[in-house]
Amino acid sequence: MKKLIIYSFVLASFLLISKRSSAQSYQTAVGLKFGGYENGISAKFFTTSDVAIEGILGFRSHGAVLTGLYEIHQEAFGVKELKFYYGAGAHIGSEGSGVYKRFNGDDYVYNNSHILLGADGVLGLEYLIPQSPIAVSLDLNPRVELATGPFFDIAPGLGIKYAF
Repeated sequence: MKKLIIYSFVLASFLLISKRSSAQSYQTAVGLKFGGYENGISAKFFTTSDVAIEGILGFRSHGAVLTGLYEIHQEAFGVKELKFYYGAGAHIGSEGSGVYKRFNGDDYVYNNSHILLGADGVLGLEYLIPQSPIAVSLDLNPRVELATGPFFDIAPGLGIKYAF
């Protein structure tokens, strides 16, 4: 609960300090990402009108993970503010010892601290709320863990970003 309050405060600060965006698209966005494995902060930067690079610093109860994604965006269902996106990337991080629940519900026990390293994918929808700087995304994140696996999982993700 304490983390949720801190994340909400950070997001509210971005909204109050920055000016509002009236455009239908954006070049940069920062915000929060809530996922199946970790929750954290994210930043997205568009290199062209339809290609973006997203970085996510996610925190788990026993560690942290840095994920980088290359994403391609396209208009979805004829709605200018709604974008379909897909892409791929990689992650690296570390995790302490403990019992972890995988997304599929299985328990997995790690007796020692270890490194996380693997390949990631992303498939989702993002909606930029008209006349506001807020973008909301919902996606699936398939992940192949190579350092402690190999094993494959798919985790859902919810993102809330301030676009500018």
